[in-house]
Amino acid sequence: MDDLLAPLLSGDRRALSRAITLVESTRPDHRARAVDLLQAAQSEGREAARIALSGTPGVGKSTFVEAFGGMLTGLGLKVAVLAVDPSSARTGGSILGDKTRMDRLSRDPDAYVRPSPSAAHLGGVARRTREAASLCEAAGFDVVLIETVGVGQSETAAARMSDLFVLLIAPAGGDELQGVKRGIMETADLILVNKADGELAKTATRTVSDYASALRLLRRRPQDAPGFPKVLPVSAVEGTGLDAAWAAMTELSDWRRAEGHWATARAAQAAHWFEEEVRAGLLAVLREGDARAQMAAMSEAVAAGRSAPGAAAAEMLAWLRGTAGSASS
Repeated sequence: MDDLLAPLLSGDRRALSRAITLVESTRPDHRARAVDLLQAAQSEGREAARIALSGTPGVGKSTFVEAFGGMLTGLGLKVAVLAVDPSSARTGGSILGDKTRMDRLSRDPDAYVRPSPSAAHLGGVARRTREAASLCEAAGFDVVLIETVGVGQSETAAARMSDLFVLLIAPAGGDELQGVKRGIMETADLILVNKADGELAKTATRTVSDYASALRLLRRRPQDAPGFPKVLPVSAVEGTGLDAAWAAMTELSDWRRAEGHWATARAAQAAHWFEEEVRAGLLAVLREGDARAQMAAMSEAVAAGRSAPGAAAAEMLAWLRGTAGSASS
């Protein structure tokens, strides 16, 4: 048994941090240990409400998470926050400043805040965010909040690792036409118009109305409870609307559990991430041994103009199939 498992299951924060660092590591020996640890932790059968929070940069995600997380701990719930920070495309570094932004929540004894770099992984989350969420569940947290990087219309990977997908938008964040655009909007279970305070209060009310009208034009999904998805105004600064947002999340979660959609979605997500792991493993194979040399040769031929990219790719795939066939025989 891994020596991290027992303290992790007991809720030890240091063990949880070490476990997340382990699953984020790219070292082969760390990865092997992480897989065993995740398997053991999953066998405990613990489950938390995974809530992904997404939105464009500057919408106030971190401010909302701190206010919302503090409200949840005030209700007696244990809250884990997995905040994904964008990585520089030039240097690969990340600021990882979310914990500093959530100063009060970071000091809350019933909360745990963990920033992680996106490391150029697309979809608004880091590659191992889903596994980090599983570790938080094993550690006994009731709610896991996944704060994505600022995302656009097509970046919806967070929805594939969460039970509820919440989209935050700013007042005047688009008209009704913007609301009916496909992508992240049709993935959302709940839309929260943040900064509904002060001079923006009236604008926020108008934005709520615009998006509520837009949602009525979208096709209803099987996992949507009556009245969902819905749009609500909130103010992370003043703390207004947070209780209504939590009530809506609880209502939708309870309905999905009762109707069987919760378990079905989790099973589908597990299958999806299995396939993603296989794809990542296959790509890693291309960077090893004879495959790496063959890839380099084909890449050189493409760069020199001796082969078209499509033709070179077909030749490379044929080479891989031939290699696999030889190995199996």
